[in-house]
Amino acid sequence: QLQLVESGGGSVQPGGSLRLSCATSGFTLASYAIGWFRQAPGKEREGVSCISSGGGRTKYADSVKGRFTISRDNAKNTVYLQMNSLKPEDTAVYYCVAVLQTAQAACMMSSRIGSWGQGTQVTISA
Repeated sequence: QLQLVESGGGSVQPGGSLRLSCATSGFTLASYAIGWFRQAPGKEREGVSCISSGGGRTKYADSVKGRFTISRDNAKNTVYLQMNSLKPEDTAVYYCVAVLQTAQAACMMSSRIGSWGQGTQVTISA
């Protein structure tokens, strides 16, 4: 069973940084692409970024390009999301989940594998 646990959230001022971690267990992380998603109050959950199983290919939502960086350490069974230049609109609960990977697409944020975890809260405010 795929188990993923998010951590690293918190409250920071605009312009600040946070690094989220997604600790995985119960499966071979190196076999799966992983995506980060977020859900702000009153809004639908949206894809933020995803990374291929080997880490060589990544995707980002336009709203976070140039500010967020996704990475993974398969040996440590962990995926990271480095978030810089944070804005109030980045406030949300952030989730990680396995996503489908194909030969054509590095990772498909539209195709989730497994269940959502509890997420980690990120709050950006002055």
